[in-house]
Amino acid sequence: MPRSIGADAAADAEMKPKGILVGVIALAAALLCGSAAEAERRVAFVIGNSAYKNATSLPNTINDANAVAALFRSVGFEVVTSRSDLGVVDFKRAVRDFLITAETADIAVVYYAGHGIEVAGTNYLIPVDAKLARDYDVEDEAVALDRIIWALQSVKRLRLILLDACRDNPFVAKLQRSVGVRAAAKSGLAKIDDVSADTLVAYAAKAGSVSYDGEGANSPFATALLRHIAEPGVDIRIALGRVRDEVLKLTAGRQEPFIYGSLGGATIPLVPLPPAKRIEPAPVPAVAAREPTNRPAAAAAPAEPNRVDKPAPTIATAPPAKVEPAKVPQPPKSQAAVDPAAACGRDEQRLARLRSDPVPDEVARLQRELSCDKLRPQVQRLFESIATAPLASPVPAGGTPAKAIESPSTPPTAIAPPAAKLPPAKSQAALEPPPQPLAAPPPEDPALACNRDEQRLARLRSDPVPEEVARLQRELTCDRLRAQVQRLFESIATIPASVAPVLNPARKAEPPGGPATSTRTRAAPVSQEAACARDTERLARVRAEPTLDAIARFEKELGCEHIRPQLQRLRESVGQ
Repeated sequence: MPRSIGADAAADAEMKPKGILVGVIALAAALLCGSAAEAERRVAFVIGNSAYKNATSLPNTINDANAVAALFRSVGFEVVTSRSDLGVVDFKRAVRDFLITAETADIAVVYYAGHGIEVAGTNYLIPVDAKLARDYDVEDEAVALDRIIWALQSVKRLRLILLDACRDNPFVAKLQRSVGVRAAAKSGLAKIDDVSADTLVAYAAKAGSVSYDGEGANSPFATALLRHIAEPGVDIRIALGRVRDEVLKLTAGRQEPFIYGSLGGATIPLVPLPPAKRIEPAPVPAVAAREPTNRPAAAAAPAEPNRVDKPAPTIATAPPAKVEPAKVPQPPKSQAAVDPAAACGRDEQRLARLRSDPVPDEVARLQRELSCDKLRPQVQRLFESIATAPLASPVPAGGTPAKAIESPSTPPTAIAPPAAKLPPAKSQAALEPPPQPLAAPPPEDPALACNRDEQRLARLRSDPVPEEVARLQRELTCDRLRAQVQRLFESIATIPASVAPVLNPARKAEPPGGPATSTRTRAAPVSQEAACARDTERLARVRAEPTLDAIARFEKELGCEHIRPQLQRLRESVGQ
């Protein structure tokens, strides 16, 4: 028996919810898979050895280790273990502890800055208390690189070891050769022939050569690592290649980093890209549906009994006009069937011109007329970068808006008569509102603000300038980045009171006063500068030989509050 139309409609209505449910389940599964892919566990172990007891101290290793540890913390590593000036017992115990930490990790990174040595084809990292009178002592007084590689075997996806340990080694000259040893100790590290899968070992200088400390606060290798290794979405092999190129440039070709090991074909970034935000297109206004021309005739009223309808008077009427269907307005020829690629190309050229000569009115007009959705965030950021004050006229303290200042050469505009006295044909034009001034920009999206601050923080990490970091602290709008910016400032702050940002919110607003008051507030007393200079020198001495008693005594006698965070972090690195 054939089904009726009503039954078919009911079946279709019943199937639609089932289709929607299937789509929702598929979308949820895709989101769960994406979240699982992003939830990688990343850990890092950073060692900096400087104060060698039986050799000259290394000037930059502590700075390098602290900067690398701060970088890993800022990019979201779950665990960052940072140790400095380790003796042989503490060194081996720290490696064992990190083995336990890295058991369930997806990515593990080990960074070492200090002396290294190669004896009989085996590479060793040298603790600060090593004597190494004979090459026989190296197994007892140093830590083999193979021990660290073996500690990372349980890591699932990437095992990365970064060694800035090829510096000119004083132990090689005084190391006596034992009888029966086939190869003497050499300055620098030897090449690695056997590296396990998914493991990369990066030397600051290729096997048998020497790396340099550099002339700045960090070595050339550490400087290049800080600039390139944490670029979001960049494969670790590409990032290390950029590190190699920059080190060659910084050392005029005298030092060439080298990488041993291999990875698979997948892209493995140390820092994943943030999830892309989908920009929804503007809703298209719905076109009002036209009423059908042919309306059904109204039902005839029932005739009343005993009613005689009078004939209607005859009136001469014109023949009925032909009703034509309303025409849908067509867009102008210049806008009809615009190629999206051509529209984006036109908008990109317009955006490039505005970047070279940004005018707020032109940027606002581009925002309104933009047809390429992928450029909308860039135009919004350009507008935010040049919008320094609201465009609306300010209201004075009295509450009455200030009158516009008229040019003396411009005659006063005639006041239009009331709309009621105008002829009917002109009343509509007279009542049209004047063109509105450019509205103030809408409140900034927190996600866009955080994205902008993240990019700014990444640039400052690669090239930290104290004044720029302090400015970022004052202008920061993304609260979740405030701790990272504070750590970056503390890692490079060397004292100048004029650079340090105001950390107390209650003192941000200056009391109203004369210029002399603000001048006295900004000027730092001479005694405070002397105290800061004295405490800076003392901090350098304590860093060379850190003990808990010396740090505690320094904290009690500290006269320069700007370096208290650095002293606190030194205490944490020593173990309290």
